[in-house]
Amino acid sequence: MPVFAAVDIGSNSVRLSIGEMRAGRVYVLHQDREVTRLGEGVFRNGSLEPGAVALTIKVLQRFRKACERFGAEQTQVVSTSAVRDAKNSRVFADLIRSTTGWRLRVITGLEEGRLIHLGLQSSGRFRAARKLLIDLGGGSCELTLSNQGHIQQMVSLPLGAVRLTQQFLHHDPPTGKELLRMNDFIDEELGRIEGAFSARGRLTIATSGTAAALVSAAEDVDEGDQATQKQIARLEKKLSKLKRTEREHIHGINPKRSEIIIAGAAVYSRIMSTLGVGSFRYSPLGLRDGILAQMAADYDAGSRTHRQVESDRHDAVLELCKRYKVDLVNSKHVTTLALRLFSQLKKLHELSAEYSEYISAAGMLLEVGSYINRTGRHRHAYYVIANSEIFGFSPEQRALIAVIARYQGGSTPQLNDRIVRALQPRLRHEALKAIAILRLARALNHGRRQAIRSARTRMTDSTVVLTLQKARTGAELEVWAAEKEADYFRDVFGRELVVANP
Repeated sequence: MPVFAAVDIGSNSVRLSIGEMRAGRVYVLHQDREVTRLGEGVFRNGSLEPGAVALTIKVLQRFRKACERFGAEQTQVVSTSAVRDAKNSRVFADLIRSTTGWRLRVITGLEEGRLIHLGLQSSGRFRAARKLLIDLGGGSCELTLSNQGHIQQMVSLPLGAVRLTQQFLHHDPPTGKELLRMNDFIDEELGRIEGAFSARGRLTIATSGTAAALVSAAEDVDEGDQATQKQIARLEKKLSKLKRTEREHIHGINPKRSEIIIAGAAVYSRIMSTLGVGSFRYSPLGLRDGILAQMAADYDAGSRTHRQVESDRHDAVLELCKRYKVDLVNSKHVTTLALRLFSQLKKLHELSAEYSEYISAAGMLLEVGSYINRTGRHRHAYYVIANSEIFGFSPEQRALIAVIARYQGGSTPQLNDRIVRALQPRLRHEALKAIAILRLARALNHGRRQAIRSARTRMTDSTVVLTLQKARTGAELEVWAAEKEADYFRDVFGRELVVANP
């Protein structure tokens, strides 16, 4: 059974989780965590500080030995808010690469939220259909509204406990003016999203160490799992009046957590009052569980987790289509034709199954550029897709989808084109094949009237014969458009395209 490892380099702590995949699910074998406060320097002066970097590297080297001990086949290393904001993040990534051999992936706040949602959904622990997820880390706070496993709304706010402590709280205990400024800042951030987020009728689930500490302190037990709005409000007031040495003696708050708990309690108290959260349940699941779930989904296309990822991708693509007013009837028909061609020609193109998802996304989104301007719409489509947050697709995958969508007009791609060269070498020839398949599908709906219902292919050593199933209306325009694709098809696949016109 494959063994995966996930490393989460956060603003407050570094976490490791190693899991083994069995029967489509990941079972955790080993976990580790250490507070490194990587974000302190970033939130103070914009850079990762040498001491925090050195400690983080030391922890990562320990994690590397654990991965080797458990035989991890793949390791994903991601970083969040602190590294996103740091001026010297590239130096940090290079240092990780040279000392551990790992490549660092810096993810956005929204991708962080999606992965946490994926981890919770994949666990099957929370059956409620309607949920509000709160993840308060060291640098940011992610809020996610979920219904039936579908993300409805998500936002990432700069309300991390380390960030707020560094920016506002300079005395122990903090002064009244410091607390007032911090609380005004929190209220301003929450005020921006108040209308779009409501906890009414939803199970609220909180993840991360701050939530664990607050629940334990509120219930005065080691493993509490729930806290009410009144409990958190009382804790917020109590903690703000205590010195650090006093705070660390409260049940569930360790010495390290005591340094940032005032800010964390303030954020939770204000989220609960602003969004109408009567109580929340704590879950130990978090970003590293989502990373493992994503790795499992990529490994096994038949798993439940993969279906969840597909759902996230589909929802995100549809949301982008609606935002840019895409003609969904046309895009869905083109995509359907493209996927049929992809399936029938798999012996010819030899692309992996995941390319069906890339072609599908490109087919749905190829017209988003028209919202900006029909002149240059394919160039605009490339820019929109490459620079949009599309849940479930990595930046590398978004770039590939953008390239596929870019070359659906008059121009055909060359390997020395700038945006093609920007792809990883292994993807460049594959991208040309995916482009050819989608171009042919688009030609088969050239008149945007679904004149071609379907198409069947038959291959010989030198030709691909395309037989069209027509609707009642004429399809001469579509036949002409498909025949125009013959030259590019031959350049990519080395076979003549013959369009049979029964």
